[in-house]
Amino acid sequence: MANNENLKPVRTKSEARERGRAGGKASGEARRRKADFRRTLNALLTTEIDSTEWTPILKAMGLDSTLESAVNMAMIKEALAGNVKAYVAIKDVLGQTSKSDTDLEEQQLRMAATKSKLGTDVEEESEDDGFLDALNESATDDWDSGAMEGEDGDDEEETTDI
Repeated sequence: MANNENLKPVRTKSEARERGRAGGKASGEARRRKADFRRTLNALLTTEIDSTEWTPILKAMGLDSTLESAVNMAMIKEALAGNVKAYVAIKDVLGQTSKSDTDLEEQQLRMAATKSKLGTDVEEESEDDGFLDALNESATDDWDSGAMEGEDGDDEEETTDI
């Protein structure tokens, strides 16, 4: 972990550039690993299963018999058996909260007061229209390791006339 005792000061512009480049490469690698993990997990969760325990129940409900559905049903089964952690996990996934409406209103008022003290504009949060998620997916596709090369394997940049 970085702290004041183990930080090394940057002495030259070239050193700062090298550190920045190394940090950028490490950050890109970490983002690629996370994206690969998400793709793998999504592929696994959408895999069809033939479970004697879950398939009949899921089919009767009109749901696909996938690992994702089976995991969700198992969480519900655990919650029904009294597992509070499973219940809390289900609530979290659904976006439910245990705070009362009064608590939520009070929190919004405190946040508005803090913003006004800081001199920032108090704005209503806009509804999430999924734009950032779509942009992130597009960026992930654009920055895949194979996407950087042209179709014939050269590294030339593509250009289009607008």
